Amino acid sequence: MSPRMGLTCERVTMAAAELADETGFANVTVSALARRLGVKDASLYSHVRNLRDLRVRVGVLATEEISDRIAPAVAGLSGHRALAAFATAIRGYARDHPGRYAATQLRVAPAEWGDATGPRRAGELTLALLRGYDLEEPDATDAVRLLRSTVYGFIDIELTEGFAHPRELDASWERILLALHHTFTDWKNHESTD
Repeated sequence: MSPRMGLTCERVTMAAAELADETGFANVTVSALARRLGVKDASLYSHVRNLRDLRVRVGVLATEEISDRIAPAVAGLSGHRALAAFATAIRGYARDHPGRYAATQLRVAPAEWGDATGPRRAGELTLALLRGYDLEEPDATDAVRLLRSTVYGFIDIELTEGFAHPRELDASWERILLALHHTFTDWKNHESTD
């Protein structure tokens, strides 16, 4: 992007997201982004407050993009098919945009979302998926935590090439999602130890 194109908050955020995909989310800094855009660091502070604000913006953008992938993937599906489509949409996004995906793991307070709808939509899509298993609170929260831990954990290990066993990853992925489906289906038959 040429500085002559004029910087906007949206352009700065997109450039930071592209930088994250190319160099890793941890390497997104105001200075690195300024170099990429061919401007002085100070020029960016008209569009972002600080590094935290820049990184939050990338995370919110990525969450919106993931939600845009999940919604059509799960439309009209339920049960195992919906779960597989949901998780595979996230995994596909992470493969296509590893830096942006990493930004989604940043803890962001609702007040930091601004007008963005992606984070709220992501939560709604997750809860809608689990409502298909007829889970109510506090079971729904526990199930969301299990789902996120499993899906995001697998993706994180895959992205860092941490799976050393020669078994095909897709085969393991399918078995894991099937196991999650069975767990959610049978959830109510297992009493909490609380």
